[in-house]
Amino acid sequence: MSTARFPEGFIWGVSTSAYQIEGASGEDGKGPSIWDAFPGGRDGDPACDHYRRYPEDVRLMRDLGMTAYRFSVSWSRVLPEGAGRRNDLGLDFYDRLVDELLGAGITPYATLYHWDLPQALEDRGGWTSRDTAQRFADYARVTHERLGDRVDTWFTLNEPWVAAFIGHGSGVHAPGRRSAADAFVAAHHMLLAHGLGAEALRSSGASRVGVVLNLSPVLTPAQLGDFAVEPSEEDAEAVARIDTLLNRQFVEPILRGRHPGDLLPVIEREAGLGHVHDGDLDVIGRPIDLLGVNYYTPVVVRAQPSAAADPAFPGSEGILFCSVPTAVTAMGWPIMPGGLSLVLRRLTREYPDTELMITENGADFVDVVTGDGIHDVDRTSYLEEHLRVLRASLDEGARVRGYLVWSLLDCVEWADGYQRKFGLVHVDFATQRRRLKDSALWYRDVIKRNGLGVDRPKRPTLETVAARAQVSRATVSRVVNGEASVSPEVRAAVLRAVQELGYVPNAAARSLVTRRANAVALILSPPQPGGEALVSAVVQYVTSLLEGAGKQIVLMLADTAESQRRIVRHVETHQVDGVVLVLPEGAGPLAERLARTEVPVVLLGRPAIASLVPYVDVDNTGGARAATAYLLDQGRRQLGIICGPTDLVAVQDRLTGHRDALHQAGLHPITAPAGLDRESGAAAARRLMGDVPGLDAVLATSDQLAIGALRAARQAGRRVPDDLAIVGFGDIDAASATTPALTTVRVPVSEQALALARLLLSRLDGRHTGSVVLPTHLVVRETT
Repeated sequence: MSTARFPEGFIWGVSTSAYQIEGASGEDGKGPSIWDAFPGGRDGDPACDHYRRYPEDVRLMRDLGMTAYRFSVSWSRVLPEGAGRRNDLGLDFYDRLVDELLGAGITPYATLYHWDLPQALEDRGGWTSRDTAQRFADYARVTHERLGDRVDTWFTLNEPWVAAFIGHGSGVHAPGRRSAADAFVAAHHMLLAHGLGAEALRSSGASRVGVVLNLSPVLTPAQLGDFAVEPSEEDAEAVARIDTLLNRQFVEPILRGRHPGDLLPVIEREAGLGHVHDGDLDVIGRPIDLLGVNYYTPVVVRAQPSAAADPAFPGSEGILFCSVPTAVTAMGWPIMPGGLSLVLRRLTREYPDTELMITENGADFVDVVTGDGIHDVDRTSYLEEHLRVLRASLDEGARVRGYLVWSLLDCVEWADGYQRKFGLVHVDFATQRRRLKDSALWYRDVIKRNGLGVDRPKRPTLETVAARAQVSRATVSRVVNGEASVSPEVRAAVLRAVQELGYVPNAAARSLVTRRANAVALILSPPQPGGEALVSAVVQYVTSLLEGAGKQIVLMLADTAESQRRIVRHVETHQVDGVVLVLPEGAGPLAERLARTEVPVVLLGRPAIASLVPYVDVDNTGGARAATAYLLDQGRRQLGIICGPTDLVAVQDRLTGHRDALHQAGLHPITAPAGLDRESGAAAARRLMGDVPGLDAVLATSDQLAIGALRAARQAGRRVPDDLAIVGFGDIDAASATTPALTTVRVPVSEQALALARLLLSRLDGRHTGSVVLPTHLVVRETT
């Protein structure tokens, strides 16, 4: 086979899920699911109205040449109370859908559970009740009895890690529980449901039974540049622990009939082991015919002793989840096609007899509807890069029988609602009109020729090179810019990919023709705790806007004195036209050195010393003033503030705003210094509670500190908010997942990133530019 073609009989298709596309949530006897009851749920609105428009959607798949469609069955449409009474009208819908698919020459792949548990079962304990696993087996029998004569392949569950730990640990997904114990118990009962459901399907005559898992490589920041880097002993332990919680917790019981040895102590500490019964693993570990692999992005961690556990990863104390300095999707997920090769290599090595299918792979990008179409170049590029990696993995022996894009349609992206766009087909939710995006037409051509185009891309990008070399975008940038930190083997692979693709990385050569490098340096440092989302947004939006303006992005890390000297040399020699500097803490010296190079520079965060370098910042003073005024309006009078390091400009500004509001009320500040992490916030809160017996409110200069204060209050027996109100700053993802949910000052993340890119473009165009300060917004939740 040529490097571009896939094996004969390779399966091409798409995946969807019932809740996200069907609509008709209260029609034809369907019962409510946990997502219908979840705060912010659709409450009966039509989603993509697939329940009525399925013939049109099947025609779209047929016209695009697809041979497979993975859909999920709504449990509460089949069994409205989760058990007992069968709803024939609901089963009739899936009857019609399957017949329509077969008539169009499309093979149906049915998933029985894609996160939409019947609310009636949730009311009886949901996945924390062992009985739910048995009810799932009954549901599997009922569904197979109606559809099994035409559906050959059945997946029991989709991504049980997400359903267990995002639904029961962090509470971001339905049913919205926030309990480590519930998360581990739910995970085991879902595994048991898989085993019992698989038995039920086989006893009913199912031809092929499998399960779908979300699998991600777990790496250290250093391994992003070179997969072969050996981490320190501490980092290696962090990687192993997260890999166990995310991947091995599900793969090992299903494919080997056993728990990972290092998992059981964590489960026992968080939830006990009473829910694990003798014989469970025998049921869970019965052979399957097909493992569905959903791949989107890697997980990057390193050891940090002071870090608190992430609610989605109970047992992750002492581990910091890091941002990835590379291009990201609109959801902030790092784009790293090479991660797929790591997943497939591992599965091939450790479970060589297991047949695989890529059941989900896709990306959310901001789509623009124009008169001549939807030109989603980023999505097409994302899919092509991952398919090139998949094609190479097949040569390495990976037993992958097919590839399903997520997703056919723009749909309801769970807790994020309608704002996310994963579809190959655009949906206007006001009219339900479907429009093919360019990515759909590209995918049609891939299917038609059973492979990728053999011609070189006309405009190869860093991502294209990274996918070919199976490294990160940042590594390619380091190689083409002559940095010495890359191993010889990785350097050779990158340069070989550069040659094969015809990529021209030499900025100096380009400048001979254009008199400009047409490159911009995006300079990052490792983010402080809680700052990962902002760094991801900056990488996403700065890359998108500047590349759209014809600029090549050179990612550079400023994490050591030597790397900063190298950056200055790079800019001094005019290898870039401009610089975006993302060093919000302690950026002054480097910013001033770069400003003297006469290359336009913009900075994230107000510098400590006034300079001519324009910056983008948020109104930290106004945000703290508003939060303090709100607490005063609530009748709080003994207010303390937990301050992060006061050499940080943002902390200084937040302290100023707090003091201003207190001064107007005739009160004096009560200050407790702290560091940056949750433990220091907890320690500062304990000092405040000890020093000020009547303390009734705490403002923290970051959400991390506020979460620590919340923990200290709970340990001290102080009720929040009855005895003590707590307010944070930042609105990081964890803020809404605390118990109770944290009131905080929201800073505009994506707006800062967009302002940085626009500010630099203005400077590159020679326009006069001033600094940009964006407003903040108080978000009132349960802690006040």
